[in-house]
Amino acid sequence: MTHILLIEDDPGTADEIALELSASGYRVTRGASFEEGLEVARESAPDLLIVDRQLPDGEGLDLIAQLRAEGRRTPALVLSALGSLDDRVRGLRAGGDDYLSKPFALVELVARVEALLRRPNETRDTRLIVGPLDLDLFDVTATRAGRPLELLPRELKLLEYLVRRPGRVVTRSMLLQDVWGYTFEPNSNVVDVHMGRLRRKVDAEGEPQLIRNVRGQGYLFDVAN
Repeated sequence: MTHILLIEDDPGTADEIALELSASGYRVTRGASFEEGLEVARESAPDLLIVDRQLPDGEGLDLIAQLRAEGRRTPALVLSALGSLDDRVRGLRAGGDDYLSKPFALVELVARVEALLRRPNETRDTRLIVGPLDLDLFDVTATRAGRPLELLPRELKLLEYLVRRPGRVVTRSMLLQDVWGYTFEPNSNVVDVHMGRLRRKVDAEGEPQLIRNVRGQGYLFDVAN
């Protein structure tokens, strides 16, 4: 079930939105403040964010910008009573993918959500900079905080796959299908062997761990340390 994180401090508005989204088949998690929303976004890796601009402890656009700076590309729909052209432009430039002015019809909100979720998840960027990692897919190079990473072609593909999905658990089946091109799961530990080598190269001794093994599930690229 598609997971939506709703960050809205007004209980009545949040109730109406959550009820409509749930009736449309979405799983909704709620946050009522900047800090709560940021924490839940980092921990739960939702498929979509709906963020009110005016939160009691901060600006919703700053929350989106912070997530973008951490490499999280989760689509974000901004809600605001500020509906001027300048306000909408600022919202989009801060990292929002769409902007909906209050008051709005719930049917329009659901339509905006559906449109955002239909967009491709990955960009065609050939330069990926997330946290301390810098991947240049054109020159086939990678560095961590300026330290060159000597990666084999398969390791670079694995790292790219993880970096494009920060904060999301990537299963072994996903890696086998999308990186190796297997339509079946072979009876081998090929993923674990390659991931073990990649982790040793990316996470040197004394450095914060960027690639984590999520027991029983897969792997997670974490830049929130």
